[in-house]
Amino acid sequence: MLISAIATVTVPVADQERALAFYTGVLGFEVRTDNPFPMGRWLTVAPKGGATTLLLASWFPAMAPIGGLVVTAPDLDALAARLSENATAFEGPSDESWGRQLLFQDPFGNGYVVSQA
Repeated sequence: MLISAIATVTVPVADQERALAFYTGVLGFEVRTDNPFPMGRWLTVAPKGGATTLLLASWFPAMAPIGGLVVTAPDLDALAARLSENATAFEGPSDESWGRQLLFQDPFGNGYVVSQA
């Protein structure tokens, strides 16, 4: 095996503080690293217990938002309620032939597909 894991996915954001508030406050992620970096902060977050982190990077202003990042959640109805409470638009939850899913975007247009685990 040449590659054994995906460690970090870069998520472009315009404002690291606003992104941090969304990912920790709305989605319940935890901060994994928050260190000075020549172009800003090396700021990573992840779901509690998750192996892969998201790098909330503000130093790629021309980078288009990512789309279709697939994550899992145990309760899509609870996630939908949380997103609604925080004025975050979403679609679903919907029952599909492969299971339940919910779609949403972070405040910077990065798109997520959430499958119920």
